[in-house]
Amino acid sequence: MTKRYELRDDQWEKIKDLLPGRDAHVGRTSRDNRLFVNAVLYRYRSGVPWRDLPERFGDFRVVHTRHSRWSRSGVWKHIFQVLAQDAGNEYAMIDSTIVRAHQHSAGAKKGAAAHAIGRSRGGLSAKIHATVDALGNPTGFHLTPGQAHDLEGADVLLPQTQGEPMIADRAYDAQERVITPLENANKGIVIPSTRSRKQVRDYDHHIYQARHLIENFFAKLKQYRAIATRYDKTACNFLGGIHLAAAAIWLI
Repeated sequence: MTKRYELRDDQWEKIKDLLPGRDAHVGRTSRDNRLFVNAVLYRYRSGVPWRDLPERFGDFRVVHTRHSRWSRSGVWKHIFQVLAQDAGNEYAMIDSTIVRAHQHSAGAKKGAAAHAIGRSRGGLSAKIHATVDALGNPTGFHLTPGQAHDLEGADVLLPQTQGEPMIADRAYDAQERVITPLENANKGIVIPSTRSRKQVRDYDHHIYQARHLIENFFAKLKQYRAIATRYDKTACNFLGGIHLAAAAIWLI
């Protein structure tokens, strides 16, 4: 019987061969991969501190150290990217969401800004930039301090996005950074014009209604309590948790 927040057998079958330590894989074997993945999922879904992980997952320090190692080496990102290959590219959406950073998330080496934590009127925060496909499934992420403009995410994510037309709110109506690159790539543009634009650009209002799908995705992502509130000190670990949660959403 599957315990709460853990992967079902069919979900595990889809990712087990993507992990280090699998059979016939060069390097150290890891027969407890499933237990470890479930431990990290449990932590991010429930929001408990690492030291409060249930005893069945073993020493929390080992789990945390291994999560940090897999985040740095890109294991979580690789799992997510493999699952995201099934994205529906009828159209794509981009947006961002702000998450409050817990006071304990500050203090990592190199400073808060280097780890995508900023201070604004609401306190410490981070901003998750994301793209989703035509079904609202995630296809890419970028992390910045909370006060960063949405266009910082667009600079990174738009060149990587396959779907078209591109749907976004008017915060992305920037001629040089968004509109011109999309036009040069012959992609449709479903972005309302800003009020300051002298020549209003027409867009498909019917397709624009699908933009709620990316908001729905952010709602799913924030069901993971350690993502809705950021506790991780480093951007690497936090982004690793986001990639794992996004992979789990693909597996639903």
